[in-house]
Amino acid sequence: MLFVQYPKCTTCKKAEAWLKEQGADYESRHIKEANPTAEELRTWAARAGLPVRKFFNTSGILYKELHLKDRLGDMTDEEMLALLATDGMLVKRPLLIGEKTVCVGFREAEWAKACEK
Repeated sequence: MLFVQYPKCTTCKKAEAWLKEQGADYESRHIKEANPTAEELRTWAARAGLPVRKFFNTSGILYKELHLKDRLGDMTDEEMLALLATDGMLVKRPLLIGEKTVCVGFREAEWAKACEK
């Protein structure tokens, strides 16, 4: 599995500690240093069965600075994907990417299901 995270984020730290406790086999990826591409995000949204807008970090500083709360409604999925791909800090985290599932944000029950072998 791929664990996409920002190391300074307390929720990401909690999620990684949980993964370690579970003995999960995962690869960690720093979201700021290796920002998800538009194609990756498109694939992950489809796999998760979620609208693209659910991948935005709505509590982030950049989200607020860009006034995205007011702008997303007028954007197409392709425009949102292109914007998300510009800066990892726009992307909700942590992400847990499996072959068949994608978890956006850390919810232990959801992650436990995704980690079942």
